Amino acid sequence: MRVLIVDDEPAMRRALARSLGARGVTVELARDGRSALELVQTRELDVVLLDVMLPDVDGLEVLERIKSLAPTLEVVMMTAFGDVGVALESVRRGAYHFLQKPFRSDDEVVVTLRNAAEKRRLATRTLELEREVSGEGDFAELVGSSRAMQAVYQRALAVAPTSSTVLLFGESGTGKELTARAIHRNSSRSPRALVTVNCSAIPPELVESELFGHVKGAFTGATATRPGLFDAASGGTLFLDEIGDLPLHAQVKLLRVLQQGEIKPVGSNEVRTVDVRVIAATHLDLRSMIHAGAFREDLYYRLAVVTFKLPPLRERREDIPPLAQHFLLRCATKAGRRVRRFSADALDALCRHPWPGNVRELENAIEHGVIFCTGEEMRVADLPIGVAPTSSLPPPLPPSGADAPTQPYKDARAVALEEFERRYFRALLEETNGNLSSAARLAGLDRSNLKRALRRAGLRE
Repeated sequence: MRVLIVDDEPAMRRALARSLGARGVTVELARDGRSALELVQTRELDVVLLDVMLPDVDGLEVLERIKSLAPTLEVVMMTAFGDVGVALESVRRGAYHFLQKPFRSDDEVVVTLRNAAEKRRLATRTLELEREVSGEGDFAELVGSSRAMQAVYQRALAVAPTSSTVLLFGESGTGKELTARAIHRNSSRSPRALVTVNCSAIPPELVESELFGHVKGAFTGATATRPGLFDAASGGTLFLDEIGDLPLHAQVKLLRVLQQGEIKPVGSNEVRTVDVRVIAATHLDLRSMIHAGAFREDLYYRLAVVTFKLPPLRERREDIPPLAQHFLLRCATKAGRRVRRFSADALDALCRHPWPGNVRELENAIEHGVIFCTGEEMRVADLPIGVAPTSSLPPPLPPSGADAPTQPYKDARAVALEEFERRYFRALLEETNGNLSSAARLAGLDRSNLKRALRRAGLRE
């Protein structure tokens, strides 16, 4: 902690410097307001301990000048007993606190200064996060400075200028679409469209028509010729999300496009050339699907020219604070709320949560907190059930379960994960009264993934 003591009494300056120095505090001294302002501009400081009565400049004026020069620098005022009214006015003008002379103890001074320094540290960090998440850049939508995310940035920057097909792997909510957008935005195709389609959301009988278009009369209901998504993405990029859910008959047609750059609309004999870059993504294990006959091996290798693995949030917990701040500012602005920061307990709860729904679940949790937060600081109580430590989830298993070191780590981890998912999704269904749409939104999952998770947890047939 670096403290500037501003007092015109030499004995007071010496006594404070000796007491604080003995506690490991770095001390700077000033005898009047002008010298104090010079030091504020030339020294790295955390707190200013400022006397109200100075020989050259009024203490309140010095306070205002300090706050204009260094808004996050905290100021603690010192005042004699008769100047309490002035001290209260100084707090109204931005001082952190005031101390009455004579001090009750040296500990009172040290504790107050440490609390002020901690407030400055948090304020400075908040400003850094605001600048980080509001700045424009190659990956403005992808927040995170962990080693895992740095590897993603470097890989995306390397592949972006090319026309190579990209295959993204990762759990739901890890940012696969954002990564695809970043690759497109940094490519020569960025002036043209990025067209996004979720393969799992298209009925199997309509997949070919959606991707490649159809001519009038090609099937019942085809009352007009309609171009497909490849036409819409011409010259740009087509992002095929959840490619593992693409039916086998459509996989054959997609392979032809990737091999020859040609499409044939449903019901037409005309073959057209298209110039489209394909980025695909999945949360499934495509290699296992190949062995099971559910995914074509030749299509896999056509897609997997360049592959990415998007890390789950639980493997990059150091990115949770900047991500949370990013979503807090965005959601607060959208909702017209004045919440700007997290309490220490709330941030700790966010960092401890396992986030099975990854970044999407975190965003939903922050939006929930913004809705229920009534002040500028989000508290633990504002967070949704299942994230806050006081949630209604059952207590953890005793050591005789998966925590007992009587079985291999892999087996113990699987048991613990299964138990967590059962408890989490049971509590989720209770919270939403069994409404799957509400449960999916709260968990940050789409309905199809939620249904799979519920079946896996034995909560749905």
